[in-house]
Amino acid sequence: MLKEKISAFIDKIRAIEGVSACALVSRDGIIAGKFFDHEMNEPWFGALSATILASAESVGSLIKMKTMESVTIRAHDTSIIVMGAGENFLITAIVRDKTDTDRLHTEMHAVAKKIGETM
Repeated sequence: MLKEKISAFIDKIRAIEGVSACALVSRDGIIAGKFFDHEMNEPWFGALSATILASAESVGSLIKMKTMESVTIRAHDTSIIVMGAGENFLITAIVRDKTDTDRLHTEMHAVAKKIGETM
């Protein structure tokens, strides 16, 4: 049952226009589900994704931000978005296209909210 839920969430994230790869990661850095378009060190990717979000949340706390929705790392042709998905998970998406980032964040946030409610 849990594997099916995770797989369905990965499919929803992959269906967002502009997402070329993604992972559902526990807050402690363990990859629960994934779709990658190339080979990589998955344990390291999961651990770094969790560290990035936790670090951003800590910085946000220092400056009294109410909540940290996501962190975006941008390069010329690729972005990485790390977004909290409830108390236990986060989503990491690799975006390779020049895409409408506001729309992409809105769609990812809807999936993240659903993950937070159900897992």
